[in-house]
Amino acid sequence: MSVRFRTALGAQPVRFAVVGIGAAAIMVVLSYVLVTMGTPPFAGSVVAYATAFAVAYTAQRAWTFGARHRHSHALPRYFIIQVGCALMSGGLAHVLVIYLQMPPLAMSVAITAASSVASYLLSSRWAFAAAAPSR
Repeated sequence: MSVRFRTALGAQPVRFAVVGIGAAAIMVVLSYVLVTMGTPPFAGSVVAYATAFAVAYTAQRAWTFGARHRHSHALPRYFIIQVGCALMSGGLAHVLVIYLQMPPLAMSVAITAASSVASYLLSSRWAFAAAAPSR
């Protein structure tokens, strides 16, 4: 592994993206496998999402943000962020397609970018924010 690659991988935003991409891949593969094996689409997608959420939270807390936070502090905040990002993505997708006539692929890229940036900023500044120094 080159020094440049290790340095880039050490950057928090890069680690956040790696975890997010990995979680998305888990969701795609798992939802596909479950549905093709006969699981109803709703149930298969919910199980895939829950699995991807658990993997992402665990990896973000441990690897991206250094596991400095108690689960009782970080998990509820991370959950709120993810619900908020999902709702924001839905609203933004609606506006982009219905009102701005954006093609679905461009809309998908736009909502993925917007929710990723929002998730990182909120995660780094709220769910996994560095603790204030004690006085």
